[in-house]
Amino acid sequence: MAQLRPGHALAQRYRRTRQHTLALCEGLSAEDMMVQSMPDASPAKWHLAHTTWFFEQFVLGRDPRYRPRDRAWHYLFNSYYQSVGPMHARPRRGLLSRPTLDEVLAYRRHVDQAVGEALSRDDDDARAALVELGLQHEQQHQELLLTDVLHALWCNPLLPAWREDGAPEPAGETVPLQFLPGAEGVAAIGHAGPGFAFDNETPRHRVMLAPHALANRLVTNAEYAAFVHDGGYREPSLWLSDGWAMVQSQGWQRPLYWQPDLASAFGPGGVRALDPAAPVCHLSYYEAEAFARWAGARLPTEAEWEAAATALPVEGNLLDDVPRPPRAARGSGLLQMYGDVWEWTASPYVAYPGFRPLPGSLGEYNGKFMCGQWVLRGGSCATPRGHVRASYRNFFPPHARWQFAGLRLAQDR
Repeated sequence: MAQLRPGHALAQRYRRTRQHTLALCEGLSAEDMMVQSMPDASPAKWHLAHTTWFFEQFVLGRDPRYRPRDRAWHYLFNSYYQSVGPMHARPRRGLLSRPTLDEVLAYRRHVDQAVGEALSRDDDDARAALVELGLQHEQQHQELLLTDVLHALWCNPLLPAWREDGAPEPAGETVPLQFLPGAEGVAAIGHAGPGFAFDNETPRHRVMLAPHALANRLVTNAEYAAFVHDGGYREPSLWLSDGWAMVQSQGWQRPLYWQPDLASAFGPGGVRALDPAAPVCHLSYYEAEAFARWAGARLPTEAEWEAAATALPVEGNLLDDVPRPPRAARGSGLLQMYGDVWEWTASPYVAYPGFRPLPGSLGEYNGKFMCGQWVLRGGSCATPRGHVRASYRNFFPPHARWQFAGLRLAQDR
């Protein structure tokens, strides 16, 4: 990272990013922010505290002059860093009524002041790199906060709106589905050059791409509804064995948040009509893979996706102030590669050849999850603008469906 003068761009970005997290919570009550609707989700209050703990632990912890607000909170708000110390069990985060929301907000102010003072004292490239990692971490939690709160409100029988989003946009027109030839032969993927990247995006390496084609756009609500109407959730031959077991045990019949009429879905504005031309979202890997098989296609590999995305500008329906629902594709060529919905790929989340995790406790950030997860690419309408890039590797277990995740089809050639 280039050296930064005190109080310059990094300090400004720190303030903006931290303020944006709080702005995303507008309209939520203290009660809303304490709900944990399932073990995979966390209360909004916990997200506010954990991202603060991250800066306290890894940035301010290097400074012997810093005094933590409350050392007992390290146990409450550590997520999974075993080398740092013990932590409160993840499925029980919703039981943390204390500290209160006001105390957590005061904790954020306490740490923000200390980080601001540290950045104003001197130039320290090592600290600047840690602050940058903390900001990227906070942006990840901004998206998680949005998806976790949405799930919590969906669990309420009243299906309350989080934010009144005004009159829905008129339904879009569906861009005809086309398969566009992808690059073939030797290609390089992974992060290289200046700018931030997580350790799991490195090192850059060569892969061999077989002849293939990518769909020009994401799969739409109307196309997925046809799969449902055709008995997709009742036909075991379309599903991976573990996926069919989930369909049976969980009673899946349609995407998460879709209503029984298959024409409306729950979102931040409450129940709204589905745009048939907009991308389908809130799918698990199992559902995406089953649809691709039903459609006579497959999911792209992450290498195929990245090789196609590298040449494209990072533009699309990404998070600015508030999330906007996934939108219908417009234009020609390869569309919707960034934003709208994360795209499940056919690639398991494993280490790249020559991968080396970050040194010390931060090595636990990504590497230890490289088992039993699948890679998603491209960002979503809840991904902060400027956070995603062509080499970015998101990952979730194959049953996860509460994220803004959908799919793009691919074919062998």
